[in-house]
Amino acid sequence: MAQNIKKKGKLKHKLTNKFRLVVLNEDTFQERFSLKLSRLNVFVLSGFFSILLISGTILLIAFTPLKEYIPGYSSTELKRKAADLTFEADSLKLKLAILENYTKALKPVLTGDIEPESIDSIQNEAMANQLIDESQLNATKEDSIFREKIESETRFSLLNSSKSNVKIVFFAPLNGEISQSFESTSKHFAVDITAKTGEPIKATADGTVIFSGWTTETGYVIILRHANEYISVYKHNGNLLKQQGDFVKSGEVIATVGSTGELTTGPHLHFELWNGGYAVNPTNFIDFK
Repeated sequence: MAQNIKKKGKLKHKLTNKFRLVVLNEDTFQERFSLKLSRLNVFVLSGFFSILLISGTILLIAFTPLKEYIPGYSSTELKRKAADLTFEADSLKLKLAILENYTKALKPVLTGDIEPESIDSIQNEAMANQLIDESQLNATKEDSIFREKIESETRFSLLNSSKSNVKIVFFAPLNGEISQSFESTSKHFAVDITAKTGEPIKATADGTVIFSGWTTETGYVIILRHANEYISVYKHNGNLLKQQGDFVKSGEVIATVGSTGELTTGPHLHFELWNGGYAVNPTNFIDFK
């Protein structure tokens, strides 16, 4: 017991025993600086400066660009680019979904699954539901004057007149003999043009490819959307040279003549022209000779 107390006393004496640190001038031996320290003071100061150094290093790495040089940390610029790409990918997915829904809704009309008679009945029913019995409105004199003003502005507005004056010129997608003409009675809403296999098929006007793919009955099919709600359809192609979403100019090659699909009778082009959901006779707009 006495030995333990004696050892503790010696340890305390060593820790608290002070030493004098003197800095002298080498030439004159003049005292320039002196400091009294103990082992305990040195340990405390060393620990304090160590903690301060570690804390400063952590803060420097955490709140400065230096952390980018540490393995495992990604740069701020890379994170920003990744976030931008994520937003762009989400936007593209939304646009693609809209385009796919539009194509699915349009495909039955172009393939003939929805006949023009049914379209007429649907449109007439919709128009009938929108008719209003004006005799029950009991419009005042001010209302009548205001209605005439609005109708005159709508009827003769520059915007409507400019839209009605816009015309579209169609060119022959393929020159050749017409083997089968447009016949609405037999539900052949197209013209068939015979040609040699591999001959180029051109876009009939400027437009955007809204469908480019394979169908069992009509083989390789490509569909273009033009101005003024016109749509051109090219079926039984040998090869497709454009993809969905491509913009093509009038006369640009989009496919080649082939004989694909179950309903084909030989190398030819099955060409359809639609406007506002109605099939129109292409020979009224295009000279195929």
